[in-house]
Amino acid sequence: MQKKELIYEGKGKKMFATDDANLLIAEFKDDLTAFDAQKRGNEAGKGALNNKISTQLFHLLKEKGIPTHLVETLSDTEQLVKKCEIIPLEVVVRNIATGSLTKRLAIKEGTVLSFPLVEFYYKNDDLHDPLVNDEHCLIMGLVKSENDLDRLKHMGREINAILFKFFADRNLKLVDFKVEFGVDKDGNILLADEISPDSCRFWDATTNEKLDKDRFRQDLGSVKVAYEEVLKRILSKV
Repeated sequence: MQKKELIYEGKGKKMFATDDANLLIAEFKDDLTAFDAQKRGNEAGKGALNNKISTQLFHLLKEKGIPTHLVETLSDTEQLVKKCEIIPLEVVVRNIATGSLTKRLAIKEGTVLSFPLVEFYYKNDDLHDPLVNDEHCLIMGLVKSENDLDRLKHMGREINAILFKFFADRNLKLVDFKVEFGVDKDGNILLADEISPDSCRFWDATTNEKLDKDRFRQDLGSVKVAYEEVLKRILSKV
């Protein structure tokens, strides 16, 4: 597969065209950003760890019936993925209150929610990815129909149910996570982007130690060490 021109660069990845119009190469970066990229950093090896973690989790989800854009892993930092039109919504699923939820609603950090909360955020850097409701999504044409919104919510909850148990078995709390979806050439909604400690919050189930990008946000220590621990537990046999 020939890697061609750069077509998009985000905070955590670069996307390259290939000699197949329906396939792209995703390259994971070592860059770290927080607070709308007001805080920036870089930790060597972070991109490779995210690639390995996301690959393992996408394979797990595919085995459980979640369609994804992942085709195969090409190198330590590269994946071959199906080209799809990204739906401009971040789907956030929360199990435990922390971050923006505690700031917006004054729910005490660490409160276990009575059910998984699904939220939508509009992917727009200029607007700082605002929280939106179903009507906003429909009025702005971010999705085609209420059925699409229902599908996104359902897939978010399915992913949560699978991953919550998977990580609980490995002594990790899946606090919350962000996923993105895309539509392929055949009109299928696929899980896209990545699932990694950049896009999830993981707490050790015994100590509540944070093993995700909050370590960078809150200056809690090495990101790479934490991500290595997450990968170690993912690969462990229960």
